[in-house]
Amino acid sequence: MSDIDSVLKEERIFPPAEEFARRARVSSPEEREHLAERAARDPEGFWADVAGAVTWTRRWDKVLDWNPPWAKWFVGGQLNLSANCLDRHLGGPRRDKPALVWEGEPGDQRTLTYAELHREVCKLANVLGELGVKQGDRVMIYMPLIPEIAVAMLACARIGATHSVVFGGFSAEALRDRTIDAGARLIITADGGWRRGKVVPLKQNVDGAAEQCPTVEHVIVVKRTATEVDWHPRDRWWHELMAGASELHEAPPLDSEHPLFILYTSGTTGKPKGVVHTTGGYTVQVTYTTAYVFDLREEDVYWCTADVGWVTGHSYVLYGPLSNGATSVMYEGAPDTPGFDRLWSIIERHKVSIFYTAPTAIRAFIRWGDEHPKKHDLSTLRLLGTVGEPINPEAWMWYHRTIGGGRCPIVDTWWQTETGAIMISPLPGAVPTKPGSCTRPLPGVDADVVTRDGKSVAPNTGGFLVIRRPWPSMMRTIHGDPERYAKYWSEIPGIYFAGDGARRDQDGYFWVMGRIDDVVNVAGHRLGTMEVESALVSHPHVAEAAVVGRPDELKGQGLVAFVTLKKGIDTTDPKAEAHALREHVTREIGAIARPDEIRFTDALPKTRSGKIMRRLLKEIASTGAALGDTTTLEDVTILSRLSATAGDEE
Repeated sequence: MSDIDSVLKEERIFPPAEEFARRARVSSPEEREHLAERAARDPEGFWADVAGAVTWTRRWDKVLDWNPPWAKWFVGGQLNLSANCLDRHLGGPRRDKPALVWEGEPGDQRTLTYAELHREVCKLANVLGELGVKQGDRVMIYMPLIPEIAVAMLACARIGATHSVVFGGFSAEALRDRTIDAGARLIITADGGWRRGKVVPLKQNVDGAAEQCPTVEHVIVVKRTATEVDWHPRDRWWHELMAGASELHEAPPLDSEHPLFILYTSGTTGKPKGVVHTTGGYTVQVTYTTAYVFDLREEDVYWCTADVGWVTGHSYVLYGPLSNGATSVMYEGAPDTPGFDRLWSIIERHKVSIFYTAPTAIRAFIRWGDEHPKKHDLSTLRLLGTVGEPINPEAWMWYHRTIGGGRCPIVDTWWQTETGAIMISPLPGAVPTKPGSCTRPLPGVDADVVTRDGKSVAPNTGGFLVIRRPWPSMMRTIHGDPERYAKYWSEIPGIYFAGDGARRDQDGYFWVMGRIDDVVNVAGHRLGTMEVESALVSHPHVAEAAVVGRPDELKGQGLVAFVTLKKGIDTTDPKAEAHALREHVTREIGAIARPDEIRFTDALPKTRSGKIMRRLLKEIASTGAALGDTTTLEDVTILSRLSATAGDEE
């Protein structure tokens, strides 16, 4: 019996606590059903009402222009996301309310009120203008999780420059490829960032990337670690530019469909895809979901632990919380530095009331031991959340008992880079929760579980997770590759194909079962196996490689690489060879793509047409044997050799 089945059998259903529900934004199942029915009956009217929570310079002429697969939301409307996050809060008591509460790994701390953050954003907006950055230009941001990254994003959004944040754990090569694809004119970075007591050489990586990016004219550098860096004519110090900048900047109105950001995410081919989000619909839906899913109150101290380099950080560290006038916590470093209790000490010190993190992190917390959270007062917490991947019921229960003290509702959220905002989640005052289920679609989201021909499946039957109708925060295209975007809506014609397997139980609750393609979810980060394979094959010793995911207790999925070396390569020391290949992948993509296991083999299982049968490799990596259909395999004896091959585990 599976974990999920055992939870259902025991009927471990957690209704909202009466005290929580009494004060909640949506306080009963009946109220939630009323919202959902209203949205289903008149989707455009529902989203028009939701959009009223956002400040518009010009009201839209039409809510939705839908010409599948192309959508425009709030057509003709004008607004500015930076102004919604900052300016509109300055006329009342929020002016002096903390917007960002930041802590660095070495222990340094800063707090920026809404007025102070507004001043810094205006100054950088003027700096960018003086450097020639215009509306529609692309700006790369490659920084540690420090307040300046928020300033950079908000300044770009303010002037209408499309930002593209690259996670600071990615390599120079990964930054180069994304910068070239975006055609960016400027990169904002730091001399370095702190991670487990060591400096991540961000400026050094930017130097390696920028030399090969002909469109890059300027690099702005924040002095974070006092590390010595090489200097080039294109480089400018952040603090020097900001010292002479004006604090006055009027946010211009931008068209609702103006490109807000490009965020690169892995796909099933080697090239990462640049997901494009626009201003109006994204602003509306992240504002709505942050308020309703997290049941935000004026006094809350909210902490999403994601890095801003991922979409969760865009939507739920920065834009969603600030648009709602919340206090958002940011932490730069590793959760186990200087000790395993670092996150719990931050919650206690800053009196965090809402905590949103990944199941991968929760599994690490469990492994580290209950004694670490028990050292700290976590009584200020009133709501917990999970994001990035499905959470196993045992981890859910530990989170509920040990961190939430049995009193905090858990919002298990499902969404993607492509969706822009949370799509399926409990409303914590109205929806009973089941450990392991993200429960039901939010009002306004038409999700379903279907067969390949688009027919809804019966309860507790596996199928494909889809969205039947467009939604405001949906991506608009893939940068430079509209055909790749259109495929999301053509796998099952007219329906958004999420690429996840799921089932829906007898209560209409969704249980997401994981990816159905060759994208693996490592520690909440989506990685294309083809991208990792391409990195391995670029090593001079490698002839061929296939990478698959396998279950990992800590990370959700780990990476197993099956590698065929070129003839004549010395394999007398496979551990040394495996180490060299891991280091190579880390340089090419980043540490998150580093294979957990490398198996050297003389051949890979292929069909007669030459296609690698990754399905069989997944079975070998997970169970030690290939048990599925092998009738199309060209050489069946390869499987026995692969099963007997010892892997080099890191």
